[in-house]
Amino acid sequence: MRILPIALFLGAALSAQAPRPADQFQTAAGVLKITPIQHASLLIQVPDQAVYIDPAMGDYDGLPRADMILLTHAHGDHLNAKTLDQLRKPGTQIVAPEAAAKSVSGAIVMRNGETKTMGRWTIEAVAMYNAKRKRPDGGFFHPKGEGNAYVLTYGGKRILIAGDTEDIPEIRTLKNVDVAFVPMNLPYTMTPQEAAELVLAFKPKVVYPYHSLGADLPAFEKALAGSGVEARIRNWY
Repeated sequence: MRILPIALFLGAALSAQAPRPADQFQTAAGVLKITPIQHASLLIQVPDQAVYIDPAMGDYDGLPRADMILLTHAHGDHLNAKTLDQLRKPGTQIVAPEAAAKSVSGAIVMRNGETKTMGRWTIEAVAMYNAKRKRPDGGFFHPKGEGNAYVLTYGGKRILIAGDTEDIPEIRTLKNVDVAFVPMNLPYTMTPQEAAELVLAFKPKVVYPYHSLGADLPAFEKALAGSGVEARIRNWY
């Protein structure tokens, strides 16, 4: 499996972190809790369910086993086989794009543009990709079609997990997003200013910058000031 260079850097630069306190959101189906873990890894909890997003970085000791896991793409800072084994239990559902599903037994494949209903969740797979930033060999860091962003709907709340993306039409034109997780670090995704311009296009109620090692988060927050979008800065590292 090809591993993005940032995964190697993070493995050396970051120690495992304990999970941070959860933020809570009221939905029509009960309280939804979101816990940042590390880098691009987070936990979403609803009554009787634990859903993990890209569980690759951080410390998972003491956390609940997964009812569902969503993988945005196959890079090593988003997909870690050892962590998946730690979190899986009988019946765990794993959703992944085809390129990532190849290395995960029993994964449910979703492609850009597809929608699935899984229990109380509606899952929309949205494109995530680089439009201009490339590796030294000339290929995009994240080619179109290899990864999924996701819009998750639970109890009427819509949550965007943007994965590793630039400012692209498929995300820019999303509607009625309540909570968004948006990346910003170079050269893999966007600058804080570019990320803010993307956020201002689809205007979620709340946005969390993540996958943001080394990014100027105050600049992102400043760019959104007065827009009506609440930027929540959390310590992912």
